[in-house]
Amino acid sequence: QVQLVESGGGLVQAGGSLRLSCVASGRTFSGYAMGWFRQAPGKEREFVSAITMSGVNTRYADSAKGRFTISRDNAKNTMYLQMNSLKPEDTAVYYCAAGFYPVPGHYWGQGTQVTVSS
Repeated sequence: QVQLVESGGGLVQAGGSLRLSCVASGRTFSGYAMGWFRQAPGKEREFVSAITMSGVNTRYADSAKGRFTISRDNAKNTMYLQMNSLKPEDTAVYYCAAGFYPVPGHYWGQGTQVTVSS
């Protein structure tokens, strides 16, 4: 089992930035690829970004490319999502996930709300 806890969400104006964090506990953090997903009201959960166990390889949804950066610190059992140039359409609950690359979705956090005002 892997327990995941997200933090860092909040309310920000369009054009602003936020950094989400995901702290893992339980089984070996470095043994899993990690990822971020999001779900907006009335929409299905969608993939945002993923990172391999070592952190060498990453991938992004088209909506995140050039604005979001995923990273991880295996020594701290923590993954991050730096979000810049935020848009109102980025408003969603953001979920941290652990599993297997390229779409890690075996374990899930409880989510953190990101709201971008126009």
